[in-house]
Amino acid sequence: MTQRFAETHRDTLRKIFVYLCVFSVHLCVPTLKAQSAEATMQKQGLVDVQKVDPSILVELKYSTTDNFVGKDVYGELTRAYMQPMAAQKLAEASKYLQAHHPDLRLLVYDAARPRSAQWNLWNALPDLPEKERRKYVADPREGSIHNYGCAVDLTVATKDGKPLDMGTKYDFFGELAYPSREDELLKAGKLTQKQIDNRLILRTAMRQGGFSSIEYEWWHFNALSREKAKMAFRIVD
Repeated sequence: MTQRFAETHRDTLRKIFVYLCVFSVHLCVPTLKAQSAEATMQKQGLVDVQKVDPSILVELKYSTTDNFVGKDVYGELTRAYMQPMAAQKLAEASKYLQAHHPDLRLLVYDAARPRSAQWNLWNALPDLPEKERRKYVADPREGSIHNYGCAVDLTVATKDGKPLDMGTKYDFFGELAYPSREDELLKAGKLTQKQIDNRLILRTAMRQGGFSSIEYEWWHFNALSREKAKMAFRIVD
């Protein structure tokens, strides 16, 4: 009976088998991509920042839809990786922050970024002139400091993860996010003193850890210059 049934419905069974195989592969793809991204970073010597300092909070914005692309760019990758020297600097910044503000924590929004994701971010701004686009997203052909695992985007939050008011959201494109314009924006009433004070808490801690800030984004900090990162490390692809 079983053999006769199999012979009669051989084509149908074959189709079901193929469907199940394809379906199972699709289920595994996100996990494989995540494992591949993490494995690549680990192979290149990058470390999970929360293993260096478990008190650091992490919410990778490009693993969510809460970013300027409006899409999940990283997939299942939700851990923040950096070069060991950069992760150690971040731990020093975290230590300084907690020593001076015990109820506050660093909250990481982005760290090491695969170049494939860099292309996605670059291509998400097709209407901006290239000079303007370079303010916010490094050209993937040259590589971002994020691509070398030597940059971090972050804010300051309460222990339970509520970010302090910095005057703009993360990845805000415009002068309100420019550290270089804060005095002017305060006088114009576009930023409050409290918002600037919160930014200073972040900048002070990060500088104490050995990071440098940039002109256009209050959330972005570099552990090394692009030139030094290129000499010391390889891009994460």
